[in-house]
Amino acid sequence: MLLRDNPELVKRSQEARGESPDTVDVAIEADRARRAAITAFEELRAAQNAHGKRVAQAPKDEKAALVAEAKELSERVKQAQHAVSAAEEASTEAFALLENIVIEGVPAGGEDDFVTLRTHGEIPAFGFEPRDHLELGEKLGAIDMERGTKVSGSRFYFLTGVGARLEIALMNLALDRALQAGFTPMIPPTLVRPEVMQGTGFLGKHAAEVYHLEDQDLYLVGTSEVPLAGYHMGEILDLSRGAKRYAGWSTCYRSEAGSYGKDTRGIIRVHQFNKLEMFVYTTPEEAEAEHRRLVELQEGMLQDLGLAYRVIDVAAGDLGSSAARKYDVEAWVPTQGAYRELTSTSNCTTYQARRLDIRYRPDDASKTQPVATLNGTLATTRWIVALLETHQREDGSVAVPEVLRPFLGGLDVLEPIA
Repeated sequence: MLLRDNPELVKRSQEARGESPDTVDVAIEADRARRAAITAFEELRAAQNAHGKRVAQAPKDEKAALVAEAKELSERVKQAQHAVSAAEEASTEAFALLENIVIEGVPAGGEDDFVTLRTHGEIPAFGFEPRDHLELGEKLGAIDMERGTKVSGSRFYFLTGVGARLEIALMNLALDRALQAGFTPMIPPTLVRPEVMQGTGFLGKHAAEVYHLEDQDLYLVGTSEVPLAGYHMGEILDLSRGAKRYAGWSTCYRSEAGSYGKDTRGIIRVHQFNKLEMFVYTTPEEAEAEHRRLVELQEGMLQDLGLAYRVIDVAAGDLGSSAARKYDVEAWVPTQGAYRELTSTSNCTTYQARRLDIRYRPDDASKTQPVATLNGTLATTRWIVALLETHQREDGSVAVPEVLRPFLGGLDVLEPIA
């Protein structure tokens, strides 16, 4: 176990994330107490079994005393069993505070400490005052926030007319690209059991962002990464012919806890959206190369959609529990004068696989080992924001990128409705 073999590495990772290194010492002690409790229980169980044989073979005049000892021993076994349960619970809680080990070279710090790796495309310039995506969406009959709020509350919306068509076109383009890249398409369930949500790392400090159906004890997923990670839970995979790659198309739900007052206008930060998520199971040795491959697919999409963007190496404190490294691709949003995240792709190394018991058998080994998992967005509702604002015209119409036109019946311009 890495925690026992190299605790200093785990401490450095926790510190880079802005977490206390004391969490490592607490976890080590909890693990020691758990193992000690198990040993004590097993020793008492062995003694109980041996004593049971003595009782069965003892003469009548000795049995009464031996039976009394057996009852006392039985009570001690029960107490030891309770001690094991308590130690395992304490160990689980302590380990839950340990996040994935960050990959060497990941910048330390928080949300603002990312490193820009590259930029692409020219920031659009307009000879008129550009409209934001919501104003454009309303002129096009594409976005209806007012009725979304009426029906469901704040941060909900309707995509209508060309807005609905545009999202479906984006998702179909992404699915087409994923198929060409060898991904198996999936439409996964969007409600999952607690062990799946926990295993993927979404019930840590960001648990408040997840919707929970208490009566059924099921969670609404904020990304199809979660059910796709659970798809092979408890299995031994055959990776001899290469990685297993899935593309999950699903509706996603996020409570956006802690985001009060942020991005309240339009569809940048909402409670419900659609997303096509790439998910990969591979060997730990191939994980970093696979990570770069996912980013290339994302960049190819944004380039063909004519969006200016940058790729950033996310700082350790902003990775989330499961990612060991994360690259975000952020597109330029003209009316905000800023880059905003459109895609995120994470290398989770073996963190999720160890928690979900997903393994493979290397060619040169008899024992199984945890696989590595990766995920990355290939299209989502938020992309409409950058598309409308980047390709708008003075009259409120929006040019359709050529790559999207076949998925919109050849439509090349979105026109304002009368």
